[in-house]
Amino acid sequence: MLTENHAFNSFNSLFSLHGNRGLILGVANDHSIAWGCARLMRQMGAEVVATCLNDKARAYVEPLTKSMGIDLVNCNVEDENALESLVKHAVDKLGGLDFVIHSIAWAPLEDLHGQVIDSSSAGFARAMEVSCHSFASLAKFCAPHMSAGGSLLTMTYLGADEAVPHYGLMGPVKAALESLVRYMALELGPKAIRVHAVSPGPIPTRAASGIASFDELMQSAINKSPLGRLVTLDEVAQLCAFLCTDASSGMTGQTIYVDAGCHAVG
Repeated sequence: MLTENHAFNSFNSLFSLHGNRGLILGVANDHSIAWGCARLMRQMGAEVVATCLNDKARAYVEPLTKSMGIDLVNCNVEDENALESLVKHAVDKLGGLDFVIHSIAWAPLEDLHGQVIDSSSAGFARAMEVSCHSFASLAKFCAPHMSAGGSLLTMTYLGADEAVPHYGLMGPVKAALESLVRYMALELGPKAIRVHAVSPGPIPTRAASGIASFDELMQSAINKSPLGRLVTLDEVAQLCAFLCTDASSGMTGQTIYVDAGCHAVG
């Protein structure tokens, strides 16, 4: 029979990241979802390697990561060699990986702000490469170093499932990403690697600022959501942390919403 103390400790261990090793891509500043995740997971006891795009971004990001003892690496995911080098660096630094968070989205502004039917082939392809296929490439490099299984997370949005005004090109790209998550879950399940797409409501991140009429999009979400507000960076990070703990061990292949209930309202 379990003692009360043993049961309490077992429960706590389910929700712990102490000693876990994580790679988090896409920190741009202190409003980034990637930063919210890195900060919380470090506070929960994980060792973390994080990335920013380049030296320009590094000037904003390094003071944040340095204060938390997080190793920071520049990485442009359009360069597959850089992605492979990043994973090697993280594995050398951490000794392996238990969770990976991909929080990167981008499209050329001229394609993002126009109609989907007017988008250029080159712009569409780059948006797909950066925002979608890079997650598959990342998994390819990371999976061999996740010997005990673990979690792979990426970020999506309701515009993958519904036609949201002004979201444009990113809607089809995120729809492809959500499908990719399901196929990756199928392929990596035998290795005990779980794969999810996290779908926050609108959050004023640097990536989101490129979307036309983003203020209108946020206000619409507030008006529509049952909770009558936007979600916070911390609330998104808390969901991601849960999905990286053993408490979520029976879950994979899902798109999970943290959007104040906006997705549930027609």
